[in-house]
Amino acid sequence: MLLLRAVAGRRLPALPLPRRGCSRFPPSSPAAGGRPGAAPVLAALLGLGAVLAYGERRRRVAQAAQAPSPPQYPRYTREEVGRHRSPQDRVWVTHGTEVFDVTDFVELHPGGAEKLMLAAGGALEPFWALYAVHNQPHVLELLREYKVGELSPEEGAPAPATAQDPFAGDPPRHPGLRVNSQKPFNAEPPAELLGERFLTPNELFFTRNHLPVPLVDPGTYRLRVEGPGGRGVTLSLAELRSRFPKHEVTATLQCAGNRRTEMSRVRPVKGLAWGIGAIGTARWGGVRLRDVLLHAGFGEEREGEWHVCFEGLDTDVGGAPYGASIPYSRAVSLAADVLLAYEMNGQELPRDHGFPLRVVVPGVVGARSVKWLQRVAVSPAESPSHWQQNDYKGFSPCVDWDTVDFTAAPAIQELPVQSAITHPPPGAAVPAGELTVKGYAWSGGGREVVRVDVSLDGGRTWRVARLGGERPVPGRAWAWALWELQAPVAAGAELEIVCKAVDGSYNVQPDSVAPIWNLRGVLSNAWHRVRVTVTR
Repeated sequence: MLLLRAVAGRRLPALPLPRRGCSRFPPSSPAAGGRPGAAPVLAALLGLGAVLAYGERRRRVAQAAQAPSPPQYPRYTREEVGRHRSPQDRVWVTHGTEVFDVTDFVELHPGGAEKLMLAAGGALEPFWALYAVHNQPHVLELLREYKVGELSPEEGAPAPATAQDPFAGDPPRHPGLRVNSQKPFNAEPPAELLGERFLTPNELFFTRNHLPVPLVDPGTYRLRVEGPGGRGVTLSLAELRSRFPKHEVTATLQCAGNRRTEMSRVRPVKGLAWGIGAIGTARWGGVRLRDVLLHAGFGEEREGEWHVCFEGLDTDVGGAPYGASIPYSRAVSLAADVLLAYEMNGQELPRDHGFPLRVVVPGVVGARSVKWLQRVAVSPAESPSHWQQNDYKGFSPCVDWDTVDFTAAPAIQELPVQSAITHPPPGAAVPAGELTVKGYAWSGGGREVVRVDVSLDGGRTWRVARLGGERPVPGRAWAWALWELQAPVAAGAELEIVCKAVDGSYNVQPDSVAPIWNLRGVLSNAWHRVRVTVTR
């Protein structure tokens, strides 16, 4: 992402904190000063290093603003802008009709210098369209500190083909979804609908997209399977269906950021503001990944550390696909039930959920279940993807964006035990008499949820909820348990309903968020709390 992206596991250059600025930034052009209060917002979005540099530029710009007359910018053609594509020739970009020299920002760009360099000598709009978070006043304000000119009037706006919306081909969505971001599209179902059915309806299943949804022709689709020790194979969708036995698995998928909003109430975090709905359960149909790997010549066992890497057809501005990986041992395990799925709840995969083929890794964070699968590669190393190496990892509460080292933490695979209350909703007024409390509970790694405890008084006293559904195969409890509790409540009472789940290894949810807070807001599984009032 250009100008704004989570720091990709590398530390920004050391900055002289007492000055609150960066001495490497020369004053390159006059522009308007920043507005008060921008720096704290940018600190949460850009990372402290970039904000300190921004603060220094604001100071210098404020001094320049003392000049008696407004600046008169030179005018350039797009051809002239296009000559500035390297640090040696200066790095220029355009936005609208304005021209900017961002050379001094390149190395500070939180998404990496290489992402910003994709726009060198050209327009930012096609790249910003992929990451709509750029289009906000504070980011535009930061950009304007680098202004060096205007486009010549005859140049006009970028050609429509250059600035087209890459999300224009996204599929329609159910209006009941609660949208966390439109571009890329990310949404969850209302909590009150989430716990009503064991299988989550396809149209209400949470959607986690990192990039535009690719439009795939099933007739020409091909899956590549390759890597050392095997024979590379290419399979069509028809061949996958005809050559391999169909296998079905009922499994829950959960986003690493589920319940992130509760962490953000402790301290700000970076990431989508998920409630309790970034989780869902479906009956997945397809072929075992194990069968495909064996067909491609890979054995059941390999010496040393090996991984199976997945790449999707969804790509970023540089053409890099979304990618992830899992350990080879899980990929070839019969008991792990890893699927290459082409069906969801008995229907063809919806486009938002990976049509025509996706990976489903039961018991593992949803980020590894790559959608729109185009390539499977056996490798001695984990996927090099940004989302495997520099995201979806957990850190201590003491780690911030200036000290984080993504190489120091393992990629999330199996998730911790989890539960949440889906009914009643927070702030509800419930009638006196018998209160029904509902929710879901799940644990990663196939660990069965054996108990859900519910409290109506903030955790002072507890009751055991009734778990629904059938007992799963030991070690293969891939799907959630929906639970329910009935309890009498008196009129006028203020209730703090709390739930906590216990799995078959006696892992239990922590009682509060603060000790598990982390800068990305992942792995949020503290006791879930809902406050309601009992009416008279």
